[in-house]
Amino acid sequence: MLWMKSLHIIFMVTWFAGLFYLPRLFVYHAEVKDKISDERFKIMERKLFYGIMTPGGILTIFFGLLLIYNFDYQGAWLHYKLSLVLILIIYHYFCWIFLNQFKNNQNRNGHVFYRIFNEAPVLILIAVVFLVIYKP
Repeated sequence: MLWMKSLHIIFMVTWFAGLFYLPRLFVYHAEVKDKISDERFKIMERKLFYGIMTPGGILTIFFGLLLIYNFDYQGAWLHYKLSLVLILIIYHYFCWIFLNQFKNNQNRNGHVFYRIFNEAPVLILIAVVFLVIYKP
């Protein structure tokens, strides 16, 4: 069943690539002043969110649930990890909200907000890796 773990990790990397990069695009998009750049960022953000990030998140969760079911994982570490995954899902949802605000020319946040927002998945990734490795 190592193929399940492999696919879980592969799609987790894909999901996190989007979680790291989309808010960075928001940082640059919030600074844009011309129409051409604004439209270019909208296209990049949409493709990243719907083409890479969302499928990566869905497949990460799918293979993670398969792992839990097939290996009967237990323990506090799993509850903590699942709590962090829930936070990532909420973060993903906020990315979708911000994506739509930019799409509809209704962004209300500046580049500094997005720089700070961009740091959350880094902290969660660190915590998840330590939980999985050490299983406290």
